[in-house]
Amino acid sequence: MKKASEYRQHADECRQLANRMGVGEHRDQLLEMAATWEALAADREALVTRHPELTQDGEGTGKGKA
Repeated sequence: MKKASEYRQHADECRQLANRMGVGEHRDQLLEMAATWEALAADREALVTRHPELTQDGEGTGKGKA
């Protein structure tokens, strides 16, 4: 399983691509993808908080970017 920071990196990439596009369906889809990646990051952080044994090297157990 990936680290929350990796999920957030994917979210940032989606937002960067969306910002380069004009208004439209593709931009909206990229922003939805970014929101999904952020939700996955939050879920990962919650999981690691509940189960510290799942922590990977370099992965923090606190809130925010790890």
